[in-house]
Amino acid sequence: MSDTVALTKKDFTSDQEVRWCPGCGDYAILNAVQQVFPTLGIPREKFVVVSGIGCSSRFPYYMNTYGFHGIHGRAPALATGIKVSNPDLSVWIATGDGDALSIGGNHIIHLTRRNVDINVLLFDNRIYGLTKGQYSPTSEFGKRTKSSPFGSVDRPFKPIAVALGASATFVARAVDVYAPHLKEVLKAAHDHKGTSFVQIYQNCNIFNDGAFEDYRDKAVRDDNVLALKHGEPMIFGKNRDRGIRLASCYEPEVVKLGNGVSESDLMVHDEKGSHAYAFMLAHMGPPEFPVPIGVIRSVDEPSFETAVKNQIADIIDQKGAGDLQALLHSGDVWEVK
Repeated sequence: MSDTVALTKKDFTSDQEVRWCPGCGDYAILNAVQQVFPTLGIPREKFVVVSGIGCSSRFPYYMNTYGFHGIHGRAPALATGIKVSNPDLSVWIATGDGDALSIGGNHIIHLTRRNVDINVLLFDNRIYGLTKGQYSPTSEFGKRTKSSPFGSVDRPFKPIAVALGASATFVARAVDVYAPHLKEVLKAAHDHKGTSFVQIYQNCNIFNDGAFEDYRDKAVRDDNVLALKHGEPMIFGKNRDRGIRLASCYEPEVVKLGNGVSESDLMVHDEKGSHAYAFMLAHMGPPEFPVPIGVIRSVDEPSFETAVKNQIADIIDQKGAGDLQALLHSGDVWEVK
């Protein structure tokens, strides 16, 4: 008989009062994570949640796991140190579009290119919420905010494209209120060996309410969202009557099924596909296309912490375990008087 104790959501709920604004999409993400963690077959003490600065970065306080609330944009550096020093831990980063893609942009790129086995949850609300409503790296062109009263003239980042440009081995997109789908994506991210980059559309109902209404509202979302499933044709629409076909010059196009167009004419999603294919999906969006959600790319590559561990083992085999005291007293030494 197994001595393993079954965990529940309650085991991952801390005693801290959740202090996000009522109605914030962060609640839905927190609920999904707390429901998924007990199903992963990992002891609670093996989880670590790391964050930087922002509304999303309160996440470690609300999880009954080990956690680290870092400084702005530096969660990837902290999480990398944690994972490399103890590869057995399941390490998760909770970050926002500003924290990850502005001051933390350099760190998120290098975490991704190294392929450290860490799960990145990017809460994207297209605004700086904690500092009361300035435009962020993902805000749309022309966005009027307190810091851009006449409209932002910045071209926004596409987070999925940024991750792919850094050679991400796993990229996915989810929506805060699609609970079953979000939980599927979180499980897939955990199962992947390497950096998992998950962009989550998250509504900030105070400073950017309705930014993702076309994808969240049950009345219209089916016509605006393309739910990707590996090995299945790209079909969308409330009546499942539209799809994505590859046109000439490798450009996708939206087609209506019927009148000579069948499912066999449509593109079939391949999460193991080329970078070019994944980039195409990363750049799909309104008004021409629905927004792809789900696992966009998932490929196998060696992980950083495994390479570090193997390198250390090889050097020890070649040169022995080493002697710290001998190292400290080797070469030139001096005394401070």
